[in-house]
Amino acid sequence: MADLFVSDVHLDAGTPAASAQFLDFLSEKAARAERLYILGDLFEAWIGDDDPDEHKARVCEGLKALSRCGVACFVLHGNRDFLLGEGFTARTGALVLPDPVIADFAGEPVLLTHGDILCVDDHAYQELRSIVRAPKWQQRFLALPVEDRSALADQVRAGSRAHVSRQVPYVMDTNPAAVEAAFRATGVRRIIHGHTHRPAIHETVIDGEPVTRIVLGAWYEQGSYLHHEAGRFELRELPR
Repeated sequence: MADLFVSDVHLDAGTPAASAQFLDFLSEKAARAERLYILGDLFEAWIGDDDPDEHKARVCEGLKALSRCGVACFVLHGNRDFLLGEGFTARTGALVLPDPVIADFAGEPVLLTHGDILCVDDHAYQELRSIVRAPKWQQRFLALPVEDRSALADQVRAGSRAHVSRQVPYVMDTNPAAVEAAFRATGVRRIIHGHTHRPAIHETVIDGEPVTRIVLGAWYEQGSYLHHEAGRFELRELPR
């Protein structure tokens, strides 16, 4: 059976077509897989496991149905939904993994990550990431009323769009030295990540060894996923 990988689905009430496509993906292609890995940014924003949004609830129900079918579901935090926690696991049956994490596929260790930790040239974002990932900051944020958290999330998203619009392309992409360091530190020969919204398979040589970096695509541009079976990894697009 296959392993499937997606990232950067960015679901919210403003993307009904993407949400419908993702729910169809869960009930059709993912239901025939052995494992599903969501490598961050499933949601455009996640303000806590008590988020009452009905749109997100439908997505959680879709994941729960998939889990009940016997498909193992795993999720990594993204830069948009880093507050997914135990409540999310209870709602969906999906296990939240640490980022990065090494998983085994047909005997091959593979490094899975959302990918933002590799974009070290975006100094402003990395500084913000270090703040919002701190447990004390998250405790203070989650203690706020839902309405306040939602308003703050809207402000952050607006600030993020403005920040992205001001950056040159290479700043928003992975740093080659950071990628090489990740390969060397972990000893893997394959990395799978999202975040940059630049789907591709990059093959190169590091220290005399061939390595592969697979980048997943963003669903607001084109629904897509990575299919793995019998040691073969293939990027696939969904119908528009």
